[in-house]
Amino acid sequence: MKHLFNKLKTPFKLSLVMFVICGLIYPMLMTGLSQVIFPHQANGSLIELDGKVIGSELVGQDFTDERLFHCRPSAVNYNTFTQNEKESKGQVLPSSGSENLASSNPKLEKRINDDIEKFLQENPTIKREDIPADIITASGSGLDPHISVDAANVQIDRVSKNTHISKDVLKKLIKDNTENKLLGIFGEEKVNVLQLNLSLIREIK
Repeated sequence: MKHLFNKLKTPFKLSLVMFVICGLIYPMLMTGLSQVIFPHQANGSLIELDGKVIGSELVGQDFTDERLFHCRPSAVNYNTFTQNEKESKGQVLPSSGSENLASSNPKLEKRINDDIEKFLQENPTIKREDIPADIITASGSGLDPHISVDAANVQIDRVSKNTHISKDVLKKLIKDNTENKLLGIFGEEKVNVLQLNLSLIREIK
């Protein structure tokens, strides 16, 4: 028994040391450093308006107001639910993801066609063939806060009509809120819809 204990003593001590280092010291060190170096990002990249948190730069929202720019469709409703939905569905847990429907699935075709018709009703000056793909397709996470520059531009007519803000001003707002490619070569230019709508609200005020 004593011989067995001597054999287990070293791995037990090693496990205990690694637990303290990896489970306590390292996480606390990283948390402390992130709060000092990147406090905004470490706390969720939250955005405030008039002293109230209204969202995060990292998570999209289901904007429905015709005066605002709209996001992409979301299979999880951007993880937001109305009080009626909570009451009817019971406990609603945080979630993300897509519908995972195959391209041959009739449900996917119907969903896309429904979203196209909805977009055309909201934006009657836009032709079906001019609709950017991303504005009628859901992202893999269902939480994407960005749309393409083209997807923002095709909404200008609607937003201008409902806000009485000139198209030139709206184009400038889109340009000011456009994020460039990473290192100038990776990815595509994109627009954070929440940031764009905040700029728009300030313009309206």
